[in-house]
Amino acid sequence: MYNILICDDEKDIVSALKIYLSSENYNTYEAYTGKQALQVIKNNDIHLILLDIMMPEMDGIAAMVKIRESNNIPIILLTAKSEDTDKVLGLNIGADDYITKPFNPMEVIARVKSQLRRYMQLGGGAVKSGILSIGGIELDDKSKTVTLDGEAVCLTPTEYEILKLLMEHPGQVFSPREIYKRVWQESSYGSESTVAVHIRHLREKLEINPAEPRYLKVVWGQGYKIERGEAE
Repeated sequence: MYNILICDDEKDIVSALKIYLSSENYNTYEAYTGKQALQVIKNNDIHLILLDIMMPEMDGIAAMVKIRESNNIPIILLTAKSEDTDKVLGLNIGADDYITKPFNPMEVIARVKSQLRRYMQLGGGAVKSGILSIGGIELDDKSKTVTLDGEAVCLTPTEYEILKLLMEHPGQVFSPREIYKRVWQESSYGSESTVAVHIRHLREKLEINPAEPRYLKVVWGQGYKIERGEAE
């Protein structure tokens, strides 16, 4: 059984989410501040976090920064605002996905299942064995690790899946829609901006100069690809 932490300062929202998730046989933990969330994670084996942004004591962004220092648990942000800036901020800090309040129960379940599937299986489906290597980037799909010039790189499950997809098909251009469909394994939710933010986050971790990437390239009007080797 998967353990899911619900962290929101609105008790009605926590109660509603507990009902949704319990109906799918998930075990839930609750917290109402960022500090409480950190304590729950410290004392329990948590597989996914639903995290509100605006909370007292320690907000969701600050809590997520602390979590990402040592843990790649999938994090789905809960935000009362629909502005793209809030979503992009969360994705840049380390969130894997977001849900805007008020939310649809079916959407919550779909997103939770999608993130857990990637976190526990890192891709599901047919997994290619061995090591993928392009330039200084090496991805070991057996140990689920990534190194850059021999140094370990800490990626979230979503970032790992996007990188693996591109490295399995060097030189091939994938549209944002296709990346979303393959990585999230959904077609109903998501947007091009979501993929763009994850690509940018990967560049920040893998490129010496993210503004002039050696590996992760954009093909304007078409999508993204990873070069077979370093750029000249």
